[in-house]
Amino acid sequence: MKTYLIALVLILVFSFPPLSAAASGRPGPYFSGFLGISNFKDTTASNYDYQYGSSFSEKIKLNPGIYAGAAGGYDFGFVRIEGEFSFRDAEIDTITSQADSYFIHNVDGNVGAFSSMINVFFDLHNRSRFTPYLGGGIGAATLYLSDTYGYVTKNNSTYYQPLYWESDDTVFAYQLGGGVDIALNNRFSLDVGYRYFKTDEAHLDSYYDTTSGMRFESHNAMVGFRMKF
Repeated sequence: MKTYLIALVLILVFSFPPLSAAASGRPGPYFSGFLGISNFKDTTASNYDYQYGSSFSEKIKLNPGIYAGAAGGYDFGFVRIEGEFSFRDAEIDTITSQADSYFIHNVDGNVGAFSSMINVFFDLHNRSRFTPYLGGGIGAATLYLSDTYGYVTKNNSTYYQPLYWESDDTVFAYQLGGGVDIALNNRFSLDVGYRYFKTDEAHLDSYYDTTSGMRFESHNAMVGFRMKF
């Protein structure tokens, strides 16, 4: 998927003639959509079993997943303010007891986040069609956890069992990032960027009378298409 994204950017960039510096710096409202890849950092689930009054922790390893969204805002010429809606999703790879008492593999389940952000980006205009930018945003993210099952290996025995029930929680989130806006003409441009995304701890249901506290953190690469009005 990374190869396809890079190839698309190169084809679109070199398909257009050179532009003046004014092309990418024209103020006005805009709308953009983007698609990319999220590389999720392994997270720790802090679990509490109300039935037995005990706590335990699990390390959850996540596979890379999809990152997609849309944004709309206003370009003031040197700074852009926008609202963004995005979606991140990842399949769970393995779950390991922090006390090394068990290992869970062949996991069938996933986690994800729907986020609503207010972003501010500062554009570093120059005499080329390439405009670097830096910025970030704050907002809220609804973290969800699907029904999850897996094979638990413990004391030389392996058995299949439910691990988490479907659950969600809305928490504070923020992101930092940057990229390059590549002007195609006076109205259209490509956005090649990176976002670091992190949330506060969400409280999600586990199996039976157990709840889990979990944070969501990811590194995200994306390619977007922006249209000015």
